[in-house]
Amino acid sequence: MGNINSIESYQSNFNTVVTIGTFDGVHIGHQKIIKRLVNTGKANNLKSVILTFFPHPRMVLQKEAKIKLINTIDERTHIIDNLGLDFLLIKKFTNEFSRLSAEDFVKQILVDKLHVKKVIIGYDHRFGRNRNADIEDLKTFGGLYNFEVEEISAQDIDDVAVSSTKIRKALNEGNIETANRYLGYDFMLTGTIIKGKGLGKQLGFPTANIQIKEDYKLIPKQGSYVVSALINNQKIYGMLNIGMNPTVNGEKESIEVHFFNFNQDLYNKNIQINLLHRLRDEIKFNSVEALKKQLSKDQQTSLNYIKSKL
Repeated sequence: MGNINSIESYQSNFNTVVTIGTFDGVHIGHQKIIKRLVNTGKANNLKSVILTFFPHPRMVLQKEAKIKLINTIDERTHIIDNLGLDFLLIKKFTNEFSRLSAEDFVKQILVDKLHVKKVIIGYDHRFGRNRNADIEDLKTFGGLYNFEVEEISAQDIDDVAVSSTKIRKALNEGNIETANRYLGYDFMLTGTIIKGKGLGKQLGFPTANIQIKEDYKLIPKQGSYVVSALINNQKIYGMLNIGMNPTVNGEKESIEVHFFNFNQDLYNKNIQINLLHRLRDEIKFNSVEALKKQLSKDQQTSLNYIKSKL
């Protein structure tokens, strides 16, 4: 896939088939639409293009709204990269861009920049200044500028919306396996390993602390999870805790992972953690000794779970 971070830097004379959207989560509903886009491109000798926006429009237009997204922009790019698409084009969303009229958007971006011959879009898609244009307007512009508009069915669009809602709800409730079923892959947390207080090492369960710089990333419900990661091309399993570490009077939420049978320095490395299964809520124990006993139980439960899935 030719991933272009800015549509301004995209230069190609290929004719294209385009779909437009945020595609947060790139879940099974999105994947169905992307597959349709890719197949349409191949069948009609067109390059398949997703045009997406970042930051999320609501982050720009409704700054007071605390938007939480299933994927960071890098995660979204990584997932789409494996779906056979020709180009993922990321348009920086600004207040100025939001004021572009519907026809200027079509003419300047879809026609002049992308040489669009077909747009695959949902029946409820709205665009242009104040989102005042709809799919019927897009069809009118298609007649004017010589491109076809193919409508994604209401059923498929509803499936996408329902899946996104269910995924966010499942993550907020800690139902990681439900979220993964709708995603079609394991939910991920991506960040940099930073130095912690070393409390895990003192307990006999050394942990790597993960710092996620994107404050818009949705973090699942606090608690302990079975996880996996790919480190040096080797799949490693472990258990991860999201929470406040109340037994040792933690003052802020942390994300810490303990890998099984692994002893390498990961400081300052970027890492992707895949969440597989939820173990339990975070608990304040009466003593550090009680916490150590629970961690031993968690490890055994995790190993049993992993063994059942291999």
